[in-house]
Amino acid sequence: MSLVVEDRLAITELVSLHGHLVDDGSLDRLEELFTSDVVYDVTDFGQEPLRGVAAVRAAAWALGAANPVAHHVTNVVVTESAADGRVQVRSKGLGIKADGSCGSVSYDDTVVRTADGWRISHRKVSAGRTPLGGRTQAD
Repeated sequence: MSLVVEDRLAITELVSLHGHLVDDGSLDRLEELFTSDVVYDVTDFGQEPLRGVAAVRAAAWALGAANPVAHHVTNVVVTESAADGRVQVRSKGLGIKADGSCGSVSYDDTVVRTADGWRISHRKVSAGRTPLGGRTQAD
């Protein structure tokens, strides 16, 4: 598989759309982002992976006011897979809370082409907790 520029743009916009939909409370539109059987891995936050769009939606509603008021995605890197039609996307995310505090995550996504366009089939969310990925010069 070879990605053309239009694919790369569509995938980057897909990843960017997440923050807009969630921040707007448009959780009824999550099917525009994810496959119906998406695995949303939040184990780095002490939770079990969420399976399916309905579970992702329910988790966001359950967080309620604890959700960030703003999600910002940056540093999107799209890497095509040679054989299986999947695309790997790595990006950074910043979440701004209502009190002004900020947190950082990395998103590692597997993106697939569906009849409705590109969709995220797997997302692993990893918290940014230490500078330099926790590495020291001695590593």
